[in-house]
Amino acid sequence: MSVEPPSSGRPTGPPSGPLSGPSQPPSGPPSQPPPTGGTGAPGPEPRRPWWRSAPRMAAIAVVVVAAVILAVVLSRGDGGDGGTGTSADGEVFLQAAGKTGPDPFTDSTATDSSAPPATPTQATESAPSNAVRGVDGDAPGLYGGTRSTAACDVEKQIEYLRAAPDKNRAFASVARVDADDVPAYLRALTPVQLRLDTRVTNHGFRDGAATRYQAVLQSGTAVLVDDRGVPRVRCACGNPLTPPVAQQGTLKRTGDSWPSYRSSNVVVVVPSTTVINVFVIFDDERDEWVARERGDDGDKDKKTDRPVKPSPSVSVSTPTSPSPPSSPPTSTPESSTPETSPPEPPTTEPESSEPPAPPPDEDTTATSGSAPAEGASQSPQL
Repeated sequence: MSVEPPSSGRPTGPPSGPLSGPSQPPSGPPSQPPPTGGTGAPGPEPRRPWWRSAPRMAAIAVVVVAAVILAVVLSRGDGGDGGTGTSADGEVFLQAAGKTGPDPFTDSTATDSSAPPATPTQATESAPSNAVRGVDGDAPGLYGGTRSTAACDVEKQIEYLRAAPDKNRAFASVARVDADDVPAYLRALTPVQLRLDTRVTNHGFRDGAATRYQAVLQSGTAVLVDDRGVPRVRCACGNPLTPPVAQQGTLKRTGDSWPSYRSSNVVVVVPSTTVINVFVIFDDERDEWVARERGDDGDKDKKTDRPVKPSPSVSVSTPTSPSPPSSPPTSTPESSTPETSPPEPPTTEPESSEPPAPPPDEDTTATSGSAPAEGASQSPQL
């Protein structure tokens, strides 16, 4: 008797009871074995129970694990936080670099949000509108800044939150730290500027609690990043940030758009697989590369050699003024535009003063004395 696997679903293991011998007595005498020495072909070998096939079980296990990982990445992003949703499904709020935005946690602590951003080469837009490129958090040139100048005033951010205990508690819930540990948490972050329009989950403060919404931060925005290169605070409003969450269907954009915005240029930062001890950033004002230590405000900045493989592939352009702001993100935005120009990775390289760069998903190194990380995630399709 051969045993077939279930028609659908995960394997449930072998049937209960012994695996050999019929459950009822045989109805007749046992069959005689074929005579030896015959010329006939041997009969087919008995089929092996499907649950005893090691290759098949291994393949099933791989599929199940991959499905679970993908579901976790796309549904939870950073694993959840203390905010409550405020924007409609499929809505992404565009936030210009110098704008405070809706429901700020604090006054601006940004000291520099005007450096020329890096813009990837434009591409033919044919991919789904919720697909974005992933860039490693340790990629040299992913972030910029001015040598010996911090993009954000961390101590001022600490003072603002200390003066508002309710906001401090809400901030801590998003950052997943104790309220008393917020100052140490902020001092461990590194002030830099985005060089690409970057997708994140932003958090505002309303009615005594943190809210959350999907956002695209304009290149040139001053942020604080963690030791994996992931943006954690937007300095123009003091809002905590977490990785983006996948949205279903066609995306709609609201907020403060800017003329250079293209959905194909938006990236999501993938956490580095190692702790970043030194960030390699680009100083556009001096046209030089800078090594900035993790958690430093620029006092220890040093000039460094141009990376062999800087990332991303960019052409430098002057930032433009944002268009007049529209309403903050709500469940029913008054004016929203479908993302009819879906993104796709750049396919051509422009002539530029920047050296050639590897594809965004190619491994690059911007660390020194790195320590291995646990469970680095992959970029979701957003």
